[in-house]
Amino acid sequence: MRVPRTFTFVDLSGFTNYTAAYGDDAAGRILGAFRTIAREIASETGVRIAKWLGDGFMTVSIHQSDAIIFALELESRSAEVCAPLTVRVGMASGHALLFEGDDYIGSAVNMASRLCDFAGPFETLLPTMQLERLPEGVLATPHGSVELRGFPGAVDVVELSGRPTAQPRNDTAELWTRDPLLG
Repeated sequence: MRVPRTFTFVDLSGFTNYTAAYGDDAAGRILGAFRTIAREIASETGVRIAKWLGDGFMTVSIHQSDAIIFALELESRSAEVCAPLTVRVGMASGHALLFEGDDYIGSAVNMASRLCDFAGPFETLLPTMQLERLPEGVLATPHGSVELRGFPGAVDVVELSGRPTAQPRNDTAELWTRDPLLG
């Protein structure tokens, strides 16, 4: 089944060198904090973490705006907690094949992965032609054309930045603490 989705690949850049310099335990603490932050933001924004990839991960979102809010919030919250490591993000939208019920394959998935590889520290990159409606408070700045392995020709890319002003709409944390008799 082919479904329209936005895919985001996130990488905690510098992790291998950090591990070599400070050891597995220190790297594990940063990675644990990073994953905790990612899970919290995913819960708040309605983005699903589809798979963990060592010091990175892939997310899937029905709405591109949710993926954008997720990525920029992750950059913001992880900047201090994960220092001196940085986050880089590649994002792409399009139809993909839902494969065996829990994985996705297709051009949009591959493009998001390649854009993550290309992104610099604290960059969130998205193909210009795929840009939909930006959440309030977010800017899209032309990043230029990039050559991505496996894709014919250059791809025009924008860098997303800013601080989304939209409030999280999928936070379920209060459901576990709310008094059911008070509504």
